[in-house]
Amino acid sequence: MASDGARKQFWKRSNSKVPGSLLKAAPKVPTTPVKAKRVSTFQEFESNTSDAWDAGEDDDELLAMATQSLNSAVVMETAHRVLRNHSQRQERHQRQDGPAAEPPPSPSGDLRLVKSVSESHTACPAEELRKLSWSGIPKPVRPITWKLLSGYLPANVDRRPATLQRKQKEYFAFIEHYYDFRNDEVHQDTYRQIHIDIPRMTPEALILQPKVTEIFERILFIWAIRHPASGYVQGINDLVTPFFVVFICEHIEEDDVGTADVSRVPAEVLRNVEADTYWCMSRLLDGIQDNYTFAQPGIQMKVKMLEELVSRIDEQVHRHLDQHEVKYLQFAFRWMNNLLMREVPLRCTIRLWDTYQSEPEGFSHFHLYVCAAFLVRWRKEILEERDFQELLLFLQNLPTAHWGDGDVSLLLAEAYRLKFAFADAPNHYKK
Repeated sequence: MASDGARKQFWKRSNSKVPGSLLKAAPKVPTTPVKAKRVSTFQEFESNTSDAWDAGEDDDELLAMATQSLNSAVVMETAHRVLRNHSQRQERHQRQDGPAAEPPPSPSGDLRLVKSVSESHTACPAEELRKLSWSGIPKPVRPITWKLLSGYLPANVDRRPATLQRKQKEYFAFIEHYYDFRNDEVHQDTYRQIHIDIPRMTPEALILQPKVTEIFERILFIWAIRHPASGYVQGINDLVTPFFVVFICEHIEEDDVGTADVSRVPAEVLRNVEADTYWCMSRLLDGIQDNYTFAQPGIQMKVKMLEELVSRIDEQVHRHLDQHEVKYLQFAFRWMNNLLMREVPLRCTIRLWDTYQSEPEGFSHFHLYVCAAFLVRWRKEILEERDFQELLLFLQNLPTAHWGDGDVSLLLAEAYRLKFAFADAPNHYKK
């Protein structure tokens, strides 16, 4: 652990960029390759992917929105408010000897976001939208906000209908051109794996509805055909769910999407939801494409970076894992491959993605700090485990079933604190 003097020196030389300031030339994370090792089982199941990534997709000027960041004062204020609310809840819990209630969302922020997204007749200011979205997006405006934050929809309201119509038409042209070939010999392995993986997804009550299964099969198959460098890789299927759920919720009455009967939704609406889901998922994957190419180098690198980051922020936890021969790849591979979707409930994933889409490189760079905060969140339980098998079993089945927005907000606040403290440190990933 660093001494007090070292920390003071760090703060003198740190010039960390925070949400709100434009990144001129963001310092790249060290990319020193890990020494060659034998191919792991995680790499082996990728051995059939090709090496010709389709990089020509979606060269839209709207991607410029994604390079904007947030004002540091806004996000720090949000983080402090989350921590302050948590402390107040804990005090009320102790006084009342009962379960603590979740802090109510900020009504002023919600109303400003609704007005910003719904009532703007010229353009929705990207920076303002990201500021308001970082701490959570109200459910009524989440669909359109996600489309804006991902760069799928233009900021100008007048251009949105034409853009939606054009992109939806383009997606179904792909269906007409490619989907009939799914059972051809060259594609049948891809389609068969997709067909096997979809029933394993959650929420089962939604995914196993025939119409939804067909939609997911089309989305994943078309994406795989158009991205031959990776093709279809297990884990990509999970990334469809949050977009589909957010967009379909706009057209169903049930609060619990798992109980919704999608067959009641008009066919034309389902077609639009399918196309929107495809394009938004594609935007996300464009930013983490090296996670799914041959041998998944992006994930291998991120897991190594996570290990080195944890060794800096909590040496005791890191040393405990090392002493019991628990390798980060054994539990954190899934964290990177599925973006924590298998570790937290879907409602928490959706809240997490509100912030990821408000952060520059949220699904790649900021996700690393979320994973570090997530691991250290369980330090007490980790340090109590003294057996390799029990320790690994705990890390692969973390008790998050009852998590809500408050838990995610605390996790994000801690992740932002770590990013603010370490992101631009010269020796970030080195002791």
